[in-house]
Amino acid sequence: MLELLKKFCNIDAPSGSEGAMREAIIEEISTFCEYRVDALGSIIAFKRGKSRSSKKVMLDAHMDEVGIMLTGITDEGFLSFTTVGGIEETALVGSRVKIKGLTGVIALTPVHLLTASQREKKVSLDELYIDIGANSREDAQKYVSIGDMGTFENTFRQMGDMIKSKALDNRIGCALLVDIIKSETEHDMYFTFTVQEEVGLRGAAAAAFSVAPDYAIILEGTTAADIPGVDAPNDVCRVGNGPAVSFMDRATLYDREMYDEAFKTAKEMGIVCQPKSLASGGNNAGSIQKAGSGVRCLAVNVPVRYLHSPSGMANIKDIENAGKLAKAIAEKYAAK
Repeated sequence: MLELLKKFCNIDAPSGSEGAMREAIIEEISTFCEYRVDALGSIIAFKRGKSRSSKKVMLDAHMDEVGIMLTGITDEGFLSFTTVGGIEETALVGSRVKIKGLTGVIALTPVHLLTASQREKKVSLDELYIDIGANSREDAQKYVSIGDMGTFENTFRQMGDMIKSKALDNRIGCALLVDIIKSETEHDMYFTFTVQEEVGLRGAAAAAFSVAPDYAIILEGTTAADIPGVDAPNDVCRVGNGPAVSFMDRATLYDREMYDEAFKTAKEMGIVCQPKSLASGGNNAGSIQKAGSGVRCLAVNVPVRYLHSPSGMANIKDIENAGKLAKAIAEKYAAK
């Protein structure tokens, strides 16, 4: 599964440009299930199990990652940009980004050239620019255009029990869904690999309307803040403490029965599990829950440090256990 995750993380697919990721997933699942691609570009897959399901269960993961979009080119050949999805400005400074196969560096005025008052200010997006080594507007236009999109340049690494990479949100979920599709399932299940989560949960709304599930399980990477300077409960969830199950976030109030069932199932399986301790962030459940006549939702999250940055970090065991837990819960609800 780690090789699959590495493959997915190395793909550049920001919101609205998920094509390469979609092709990679289809290549992996095409012989294990039926699938189609909807009008927005999401994959809707159906996996036939040993027996028919009593209830329709859908497992979801979004394909897109955060990125940048070019908004201008200066006379000197520097590029202005905006973010696609939520990225903190501090995570951008000094980062390498890939745009149409070209590497650029996100920079701002060097600190030794700033005034004392400028040094104290929070970095704002309009102060940042991308340097691709061009020497003029005309030179830059040979390679890039306004509206081009880019992502963080990746260096996927395994470090003991941890992995480091861009796009762990949510290539983790995609890899886990593919892993479940390739496995033997007791019951029929639907799987959705959705687009444009990072810019408003858009693909999931259409996919859930199409599938019309009774239950949905969202597999995600979520913020872990178990780092120096952050005390519980503000650490949200802790890397190495197992999958984090959400009770509420800014987009969803989760189904309480499914929430309790997640911890019960984890205990039965001997899997360490934890609550996501802050009602922060949001994921595709915010759209799926409201689709059609309503869908009962659960989010099984993998804790990731430094989310939406070039170097997210996650624990391998947390990832594996999130997949095992999600599949077990899906089987239970498919049999209800």
